[in-house]
Amino acid sequence: MVTSTIRSEHRLQDRRQERAALDALLSRARDGTSGAIVLRGQPGVGKTALLDDLLARTAGCRVTHASGVESEMELAFAGLHQLCAPLLSRLDHLPAPQRDALGTAFGLVSGEPPDRFLVGLAVLTLLADAAEHQPLVCLLDDAQWLDRASAQVLGFVARRLAAESVVIIFARREAVELPELAGVTELAVGPLRDADARALLASAMPDRLDDSVRDRIVAEAHGNPLAILELPRAWTPAALAGGFGFPHDVSVSGRIEESFRRRLIPLSDQSKRLLLLAAAEPAGNSVLIWAAAERLGISPDAADAATTAGLLEIGTQLRFRHPLVRSVVYVDAPDEERRLVHSALAEVTDPVLDPDRRAWHRAQATLGADDAVALELEESAGRAQARGGIAAAAAFLQLAVSLTEDPDHRAERALGAAQASIQAGSFDAARGLLAIAEAGSLGDFQRALIDLMRAQLAFASSRGNEATPLLLAAARRLEPLNLKLARETYLDAFSAALFGARLNEGIGVPEVAAAARRAPRPPDEQVASADLLLDALVALSDGYETAAPPARAALRKLSSDGISPAERLRWLWQGCVVALEMWDDESASLLSHDSVRIARQTGTLSELALALSAFSPVLVFCGELTAAGLAVAETQSVEAATGIRSAPYGAMILAAWRGQTRETRELVELTMHDARARGEGVALAICDYARAVLCNSLGQYDEALVAARSASAFEEVVVENWGLSELVEPAVRTGRIDLATEALSRLAMKARATGTGWALGIEARSRALLTDGDAADELFRAAIEHLRGTRVRAELGRAHLLYGEWLRQEGRRVEARDQLRTAHDLFTTAGMDAFAERARVELLATGERVHARTAQVRDKLTPQEEQIARLARNGLSNPEISAQLFLSPRTVEWHLRKVFAKLGIASRRELRKTLAGPTEEVVG
Repeated sequence: MVTSTIRSEHRLQDRRQERAALDALLSRARDGTSGAIVLRGQPGVGKTALLDDLLARTAGCRVTHASGVESEMELAFAGLHQLCAPLLSRLDHLPAPQRDALGTAFGLVSGEPPDRFLVGLAVLTLLADAAEHQPLVCLLDDAQWLDRASAQVLGFVARRLAAESVVIIFARREAVELPELAGVTELAVGPLRDADARALLASAMPDRLDDSVRDRIVAEAHGNPLAILELPRAWTPAALAGGFGFPHDVSVSGRIEESFRRRLIPLSDQSKRLLLLAAAEPAGNSVLIWAAAERLGISPDAADAATTAGLLEIGTQLRFRHPLVRSVVYVDAPDEERRLVHSALAEVTDPVLDPDRRAWHRAQATLGADDAVALELEESAGRAQARGGIAAAAAFLQLAVSLTEDPDHRAERALGAAQASIQAGSFDAARGLLAIAEAGSLGDFQRALIDLMRAQLAFASSRGNEATPLLLAAARRLEPLNLKLARETYLDAFSAALFGARLNEGIGVPEVAAAARRAPRPPDEQVASADLLLDALVALSDGYETAAPPARAALRKLSSDGISPAERLRWLWQGCVVALEMWDDESASLLSHDSVRIARQTGTLSELALALSAFSPVLVFCGELTAAGLAVAETQSVEAATGIRSAPYGAMILAAWRGQTRETRELVELTMHDARARGEGVALAICDYARAVLCNSLGQYDEALVAARSASAFEEVVVENWGLSELVEPAVRTGRIDLATEALSRLAMKARATGTGWALGIEARSRALLTDGDAADELFRAAIEHLRGTRVRAELGRAHLLYGEWLRQEGRRVEARDQLRTAHDLFTTAGMDAFAERARVELLATGERVHARTAQVRDKLTPQEEQIARLARNGLSNPEISAQLFLSPRTVEWHLRKVFAKLGIASRRELRKTLAGPTEEVVG
């Protein structure tokens, strides 16, 4: 990396491709669009030189910058605060939830720990607001050393940029992975070509060199600009006269470091100690460094030799010429010297204004255990957690553990540090901390918590079958110690078993149910929604007929106003499972709808992805495929923003009902491969269900039969219902009356137990396919009547279609037309193209003329454009849409302009007419 100092001395060589890419970003920002890029390369290759070079061409732009510092990686939002500090005067321009989230993250106000993605939306809005009148250029050097909270937020923002006139440029080292920036365009900054390397060397050493020496320097440097400039400094006069330099087995960065080491050797002890102070103070705060230097008796003129040697720059900040100088100075210093400078820095750091940095310096200055410093770190962890810096809290607690003398107290702190590490996604660190905790003298409850955390680690790492026995063991151990937590853990064990499904090995739903059944139940006045859900799932294992009353009680509790938003989010998945298992379309719709609304309102993107994945299939069953498509698009957007990945259940079910053959089969193949690797059996069942729907819509009954049998064969919760719904038709069409009869028997039992219109309608429709004459006619009509009273419009359309096909086969063509026309209209409006085509072909067979399908809005717009257009049609303002979709208002306006152009309209008012269909209820 060539810094500005080097750039001023030597013209930037080559880099035409890299400069062109950066100039294109800058040009687009001036034209009103945004972009982000990651410059990736080895140390010294010229990443910072490119940033400095671009800086010279940012006339008319506002520029803000930050640099990651290795020793600040544990301070939550440190890098983000550095970047945003010049913009905080605009904080009041943000919507209140975003303003509060960002203010809390930066420690400007106190409040509940903010969701990091709400902080991300706040930063996106802040940057967009700052770029309102002139483009904004954000430069982030040494991104590999950003604290994790900052990296997550900035990665989120970089992936959401569109029309804000904002450019974000990251520079990071090649060898350091930065998963938080996944999905952001990368540009590799490689070595200089030979001719450019020679030109740079000539500019650095205008005196003629021996040809063999010049060739050797160029060869040793491997095109690394900083190496080309630094290696000659490290060579002796004899070497420059034709001798040999470093051995071949030393890396380029190693050679550069050695060059800096050589320049450190002649410095006085005071100069070296001043450099070490600067290396230990990550912000380069000259006031702090000189105050600490005074305490250590370092004279101000100690800086002269360091600056003369080209190692340090003195200004409002003390900056190293290159990060490798900092590394060499700090790593090579004796341990006692490092402790000495950290102690001095701690003494001059304000304990009120910056207690966390002071605690960190004190910890680095401590040799052996120190409970007082450990307590300060524990307090710093609490402050970090309050700001939403879970990773920072985990780091503070880990260090506190290492400084705690009493074994029992150390074990307790290790337990807290492990919990924070799990929340931060640092699973390896959590496992190590749990091992430390186990070595202490813990109580029974604490040891039960260790079991629980090990189980949570297994479930977080994979939603497959490994977590179920661990969660079950933890729940049993917790029973006599904390009944509430034990029952919640049994419920989590049910979740793990339901995910594992057919791939569970040894322990599955029956074993979890048996253990939970034996667990004590709290008094009625203390029963919570989790207890009722657990009762319902246990009852399902006892027998379907006995499960309906406890399931209804659980759903009433979850749907009531008395339950908190946090509790509803916590038990979303289990509540939707119970509702769908009971064929309760009203509760399934209400719970999934409310969970999406709450997740959006609170900015909890980690929960929003799960809420949307449950909401999407419900929307499909309700025939709201447009809304389902928007939910799937939003799910994908949220997952891209958060890095959270899950099986694409919603997308797969939607594609199947739309009759999209290629898309469905690709999603099925991908999901089945991943599910087997994770041990997630429920995914295999949903894949089979999606195949069955697709093949039934296309009339491919042999394959539909195989898929539907597989979907329902293992009697997995919820998916068995879906599989049975698809099984009777292909079984009848292929002459497998035995299979159809057996499936109908199972459907009838479920319909009797639940008594819902959805279950009764599916049972009557299926029974009609196995019946002849007037009895079949009556059953088809009953099915339509039952389903007409539900939300499941997709299944209602199927009932009309099957009835129409049966009527035509009976020779009742006029009556058939009415049913088929109704089915065709339902399917066409919903976007179920394959089922619509089945209805069209049948209508043609009755002699009915059917108009060709006209182009739909979804054929013209991208999913995100349609999503924004429909929200605008429903009356949401640009700021409201931006908050719901985690975009900036300017990006929303940009998308709307494209929508208007594609649809040939000029205003929001015209959207209502153009976007035909009922106005969807606004979620959010």
